[in-house]
Amino acid sequence: MQRRHFSGALLAAAAMPWATQAAGQPIRIVVPFGPGGVADLTVRSVAQKMADTTGQPVVIDNKPGAGGVVAATTVAHAAPDGLTLLLMSNASAVSEGLFKSLPYSAIQDFAPISLLGTFDLAVLVANDSPVRSLKDLIAQAKARPGRLNIGTIAIGSTQNLAAELLKTTLGIDVQIVPFNGSAAVLTALRGRQVDASVEILAPVLAQISGKALRALAVMGEHRAPGLPDVPTVAESDPAGKGFNVTSWNALAAPARTPPALIAKLNKDVNAALAAPDVKKRLADLGVEAHGSSPQEQAALLAGEIKRWSAVIQRAGIPQQ
Repeated sequence: MQRRHFSGALLAAAAMPWATQAAGQPIRIVVPFGPGGVADLTVRSVAQKMADTTGQPVVIDNKPGAGGVVAATTVAHAAPDGLTLLLMSNASAVSEGLFKSLPYSAIQDFAPISLLGTFDLAVLVANDSPVRSLKDLIAQAKARPGRLNIGTIAIGSTQNLAAELLKTTLGIDVQIVPFNGSAAVLTALRGRQVDASVEILAPVLAQISGKALRALAVMGEHRAPGLPDVPTVAESDPAGKGFNVTSWNALAAPARTPPALIAKLNKDVNAALAAPDVKKRLADLGVEAHGSSPQEQAALLAGEIKRWSAVIQRAGIPQQ
């Protein structure tokens, strides 16, 4: 009798987080970027579908700045009731190696829920550049060591670190030149102030189709759906075998969130990502809808922290 009573108490306690959600309180997703970017639009699409399907409001709270530290700290310190979530990205992994200290641990202070999607990066040149392929760029870099410039946004950004990884993987001596934003990078590229650039693909697709820019290679494992004729880095040179860099977004909750509630959130997120209208909306943004289990997302995060910390150290980027 006592054992049955104790089991019933445990079940009642486990049900409490579910009851909190059933009360209709909104789920808040804290986003470490401003409104309107690929990450923001991705999570808004998923959040809207979750709200439509579950009947529970889902609101987006944009907290950009400080390399995502403000947003992550907000969620790390939130109640573990499934009502405050964090939009994670590969920037979350980069921050672990880029900052001397953080007020949280990306591994210990968050409970992964699911991957949301991945999106490509590309190596670009101006359309009138004599460089016609990544093989050409590699050949020029080897013929003129230290003379070629690859533009990216700020030091420590995904684009910047992807360029650093490309440099070491291909064994080329090029200068990585940081700019204060994508617009400045692309202006310098079109003006031939830099020889090439590394940028997220989706925002520049229109300039590629408009013949202002040319994509030499995409940096992921597979060719981009929107550019089927553009090879991957791995296809372009033997030294690039296994090269695979994509940007990603995911959802996480505070670390102490009950596993049953993580499982429910994972189910809701993956159901939203499987919806045809959400898949199409994300594809239009250049994002491949891609859910995961919490365990798969945890493994991805740990692997990305290890990889980007090594790139930061090898490139001699000082910790902030």
